[in-house]
Amino acid sequence: MRWSEIPREARAYMLYHTLIAPGLIVWTLFPLYLMETGYSILEVGAFFTAVNIAAIPLTYLFGRLFNRWDIKKGLIAIDILDGIAYVLYGLAKGAVAPLMLFAGRAIEKLSAVLYPLYRAYEQVIYPEDKYEEIFAWHLRLPEISRLITFPIMGYLLGYVYPGPESYRWAFIFFGLFSAVTVAYIWFFLPSVGREERISQKGFTFKAGEFKLLLAFEALLTLAWSLAPEIVLINYVIFVLHKTVFEVTLIACATSIASIIGTYASERVPKEKGFQAIGLGMFINAFYALVMALSPPFWVALAVYALGDFGSTLWFPFYRSWMFKLIPKEKASEFHAVISSYRKLLGVFTPAIAGALASIHATLPYGASLVLFLIAGAMFWVLARKDIYQKRMK
Repeated sequence: MRWSEIPREARAYMLYHTLIAPGLIVWTLFPLYLMETGYSILEVGAFFTAVNIAAIPLTYLFGRLFNRWDIKKGLIAIDILDGIAYVLYGLAKGAVAPLMLFAGRAIEKLSAVLYPLYRAYEQVIYPEDKYEEIFAWHLRLPEISRLITFPIMGYLLGYVYPGPESYRWAFIFFGLFSAVTVAYIWFFLPSVGREERISQKGFTFKAGEFKLLLAFEALLTLAWSLAPEIVLINYVIFVLHKTVFEVTLIACATSIASIIGTYASERVPKEKGFQAIGLGMFINAFYALVMALSPPFWVALAVYALGDFGSTLWFPFYRSWMFKLIPKEKASEFHAVISSYRKLLGVFTPAIAGALASIHATLPYGASLVLFLIAGAMFWVLARKDIYQKRMK
């Protein structure tokens, strides 16, 4: 699919994600900031777990409410809350720093409560018959943005202006930049209220398939959350003795691999969707296996890139299948249910990941390996039953 063939509203939404992509470096800088100001990997994992718990019921509550409310307003709320959280991170100094960090993280987690609205918005605004092709572009543009901006920011923060003080200024910058993204949403993204969310005629909810989706969500959530970014940061910076620049180099390598993966996914026939998901899981398993062996930096960079290629390969087919299982008029509620389910599964995984990494820096990847293998096997079995082909018709 060419860029010009994508509806204007969908293009505007993709450009919004391209605009906010550089700010994702905060997700790397924040745990690094905690570690460099005296927190251990075990304490960082426990800190993230403590903030996770309150988000579970709130995610479902807001998802249900946005069945009636304009989803666009929820996207605005996300950016406002993130902006406040990042500014609090940047101002966290002195005796009150722990309180401000916890408050900022709690506000950012409240923002994450609304993340299911992204998927609900995508389900409505993207054309149903082009989900696979659309999601290739949806992934590609933000990765290009990261590829351009991450190495510059990584070099500045890793070598030119290293240390927690520079991280705080970065937090403040991206917090204030939220004003720009909020304005973009307000002026350029269309509203999505109840009248825009009517399922196509003949839609039938299939509980059996939805249970399969939930089983995969459980495997995937646990696989990734048992080896979160804090594990990579701890390994690269405190075991391999690199800087945040090298962490951003890994992010750049994964962006390149993801961009290549979007083109590869476009060449996979739609009827082979479950095979693509299974293959992607096995690629992710290989990444986890190599990381569990404590590789040197350049091997870690290469294998992380390979893992993201695998994730990008399967993502469009999985998201398309998910959207076909969910009625549009209840999109925000269903996506909130799935998100709450993920959060419930992941409540204690940051603490577990931190504990495993405190025993051995790459032990969490071993746990992920097993789960990726199970998920891959699951989809290869499902592929033989032609479920994907029947649902996509």
